Amino acid sequence: MGQAGGDVSEPPYGVGDASYRAAGGLEGIRRLVDSFYDFMESLDEAQSIRKMHPSDMTKARDKLTLFLSGWMNGPNIYRPKYGEINVPRAHSHLPIGLEERDAWLLCMRRALAEQSYPEGFREYLLRELSVPAERCRTR
Repeated sequence: MGQAGGDVSEPPYGVGDASYRAAGGLEGIRRLVDSFYDFMESLDEAQSIRKMHPSDMTKARDKLTLFLSGWMNGPNIYRPKYGEINVPRAHSHLPIGLEERDAWLLCMRRALAEQSYPEGFREYLLRELSVPAERCRTR
């Protein structure tokens, strides 16, 4: 899918590293992830998924940042540090149902709203992130 508006010479999100660049590179992704986990810690609706994480979420923040870098066709820096990942399998031990999926997406939606991304990119990311979120449901 292409971008809404913007420079027509830019490739659409999901092509090459267009998404990585639109997110602001690694630092932009880190800001998104920090906002995401801040919402997970503060929203009542997210407490079920917050409890699935250790009290110190430093590693979780780093893992998601590095994962999203490669997922957005930026540098693949997750694998050298943490190894191969299969997102649904990595979450298969957790009781993830509709409520938990929706809480995760709520945190991401709120985090995306705080970023200075173009609206079309926010919509694109939320739509694309909904796929692995759904695939992680275990019940």
